[in-house]
Amino acid sequence: VQLQASGGGLVQAGGSLRLSCAASERTFSDYVMGWFRQAPGKEREFVSTISRGTGLETYYADSVKGRFTISRDNVKNTLYLQMYNLKPEDTAVYYCAASAWFGVPTYSAAFAYWGQGTLVTVSS
Repeated sequence: VQLQASGGGLVQAGGSLRLSCAASERTFSDYVMGWFRQAPGKEREFVSTISRGTGLETYYADSVKGRFTISRDNVKNTLYLQMYNLKPEDTAVYYCAASAWFGVPTYSAAFAYWGQGTLVTVSS
């Protein structure tokens, strides 16, 4: 699976952005999809995941819960992350990833396929 993330940019605190992740795989709906992020000098961390198929199950890191929404469009083979009320601490490179593991994992080791990342910078 090849993944291409886009939509990052510079935004002021309190602003919004929507990230997209286009997948090359026609069986996109068979994969659990996720977003992770890595801030400068920090380890990559979990942001959100969505279950395969219609995406009935979603999970969020506590730090983004209530501000971010993950969704998927299986016709367009695209994953989204809508981000509201952005904070300076959300500044990071955001990566989309795909997993064929059972269930809906929230740890990076379960994801075998990764996009190249898109930079989100939130100014105060």
